[in-house]
Amino acid sequence: MHIHEYQAKTLFSRNNIKTPKGVLIANTKEASKACSELGGGIWVVKAQVHAGGRGKGGGVILCYDVEAVENACEKLLGSQLITPQTDAKGLPVNQLLIEAGQNIKQ
Repeated sequence: MHIHEYQAKTLFSRNNIKTPKGVLIANTKEASKACSELGGGIWVVKAQVHAGGRGKGGGVILCYDVEAVENACEKLLGSQLITPQTDAKGLPVNQLLIEAGQNIKQ
């Protein structure tokens, strides 16, 4: 099954499985609005492609202010993301999931 992370999280949410709040965007102009909608002061920008290893390929970026979110969106949207699971050409990044940062106990 090939679904994006945001699609899987929508299915989880519909079945009362808690997931971080996120906003799907397709252009950089939507980034600031997404941050306002999510609140907080830390966000994660995630490339939505059908491949694992997005973090290792630079497709998951932690941001500490809105300007950093906008810069991450500018960098990722329209790019080719190369991960350990893609070929050398990578996959096109046409959508991003912006999520509010979470405190994670380790």
